Amino acid sequence: MFNAINGNIKIGGTDMDYISFGNGQKNLIIIPGLGDALRTVKGTATAFAVMYREFTKDYKVYVFSRKNQLEEGYSTKDMAKDQVEVMKKLGISKASIMGVSQGGMIAQYIAIDYPQLIDKLVLAVTVSRQNETMHSVISSWVAMAEANDYKGIIIDTTEKSYSDKNIKKYRLLYPILSRIGKPKDFSRFIIQANACIQHNSYNELDRIKCETLVIGGDSDKVVGKNSSEEIAERIPASKLVIFKGLGHMAYEEAKAFNHKVLSFLNA
Repeated sequence: MFNAINGNIKIGGTDMDYISFGNGQKNLIIIPGLGDALRTVKGTATAFAVMYREFTKDYKVYVFSRKNQLEEGYSTKDMAKDQVEVMKKLGISKASIMGVSQGGMIAQYIAIDYPQLIDKLVLAVTVSRQNETMHSVISSWVAMAEANDYKGIIIDTTEKSYSDKNIKKYRLLYPILSRIGKPKDFSRFIIQANACIQHNSYNELDRIKCETLVIGGDSDKVVGKNSSEEIAERIPASKLVIFKGLGHMAYEEAKAFNHKVLSFLNA
């Protein structure tokens, strides 16, 4: 379906899971958020292809996880460097990039340090530097991970990510969700979470010269309510879209999300 492929590629002394789908001539790379630290994209090609089926006509879409073995102190800038290395290994000389949450932090550094590789940039529900909201939320997730409290991470992530109108239906699934997908250990999650807390590209955002779409929700309880506006103010060629009443899962909850991204990419 949609030419969906599950892939894995060697990088350094480890490897990286990725998926691809679509039949278009242009490349689009999607970099997911911190949830990647609990489960990579391995085996999800068809599900992603259905979710982003609007893109499959015009684009060959790639979704990359972080590499499977992470070293202490691994930063979002390091993640960007590894992402670029994998792009080159796959023969991707240029692509539009959409980064979601932590993926947006990584995408910022790709645009800053490797501008020749990017056509257009989409930064969704992300942040350019630490703020009080993000520090408090992610620090609490790190504490839960250190205590092996997977259920706590799942419930708190869901409660803070979805809008009030949709959260009730997810609460019914907590007994199931909290028993599925628990990692063998939380080291990978803790390293990626700390990378979020340490991320700070704010003073370099004006180096991003490609056309950029910044998307956020005005009720984001994970990265803060004004993080998207702050990013858009610093990037010269940027357009800002804010979804009213939505938070960190605006990319899933907003029916117009994919349409706005696709319209921007094809403009």
